[in-house]
Amino acid sequence: MRYKLLGKSGLRVSELCLGTMTFGEDWGWGASKDESRQIFDAFVEAGGNFIDTANGYTEGTSEKMVGEFIASERERFVVATKYSFPLHMSERAGNPNGSGNHRKNMMQSLEGSLKRLKTDYIDVYWLHAWDFMTPVEEVMRAFDDMVRSGKVLYIGISDAPAWIISQANTLAQCYGWTPFVALQVEYSLIQRTPERDLLPMAKAFDLAITPWSPLGGGVLTGKYNQRTQSNNSEQGGEQGRIGTIGGNISERNLAIADVVCQVAEEIGHTPSQVALAWLSAQSSVIIPIIGSRKVSQIEDNLACLDVHLTPEHLQRLNEVSQIDLGFPHDFLSNDTIRDRLYGGTFNLIDNHRS
Repeated sequence: MRYKLLGKSGLRVSELCLGTMTFGEDWGWGASKDESRQIFDAFVEAGGNFIDTANGYTEGTSEKMVGEFIASERERFVVATKYSFPLHMSERAGNPNGSGNHRKNMMQSLEGSLKRLKTDYIDVYWLHAWDFMTPVEEVMRAFDDMVRSGKVLYIGISDAPAWIISQANTLAQCYGWTPFVALQVEYSLIQRTPERDLLPMAKAFDLAITPWSPLGGGVLTGKYNQRTQSNNSEQGGEQGRIGTIGGNISERNLAIADVVCQVAEEIGHTPSQVALAWLSAQSSVIIPIIGSRKVSQIEDNLACLDVHLTPEHLQRLNEVSQIDLGFPHDFLSNDTIRDRLYGGTFNLIDNHRS
């Protein structure tokens, strides 16, 4: 395992992050405590030090397990957790201030996470999802207070529009508040829409990117493809589970998974490893979040570090999964428009930016 700086900071994190949403069986699925421990140990033995959880994962069980697993070597690990959602994710009413991005929920969520993790501080504290109610100024000022108190070291934001994040970090810069150093988004071969605005925004603000669902809800493992099923009797029942992941199953996504399987077969690796290797190849600041319910799955994912995709392989994967960037990107990239904007010098502009 190699290490990267987390965005515009000096914090050193492993090139893969361990996602722990599967730690605990409170939701009727997930890994038992023993299995979770084995998953954690396999990640650490590979050199991993970056652990991601959240207050609401498995009703708080995930944080409790992580706290127990890191206890003997707390300083070794970079522990990230989140706030926004209630502790019990199924709650719909009762406490109107038990969720959201406001200062009260931030403070009470942080105190709860510290207790469950049995630690004095959080290395990276994420805003989990934007609520479109709380003023940006309130969020950033409250985060700055958490950092100044010593209970939080760095902050990040997940699942939010690019314009909100841009406004937040610009305010932080203007007022001397703590800025976001990392962005967490859904990003994979079947979910490339962050390339429209979120990824360019992250580059402009020097944010690390930690993609969740890098395997597209399991679609990129190839288990939903007919070709894979016909060659693997263990996958024979997977077609009947299509409805369980809804929109991820489509002709387009199955076609992408098919190319992933082809590349994997050609280079002697698994489809999961190929999908993760493609993701890491998109930018040096990308740190995929890998999670599993079985230790065999985490071991398979960790082996993506040994995968080298050739330019030809990357081109095939890019072509089958490409998306239209839409307006204004398509408009502004039109040669006629660029010629008028740059006076015929856009080739020089492109070379300069590359």
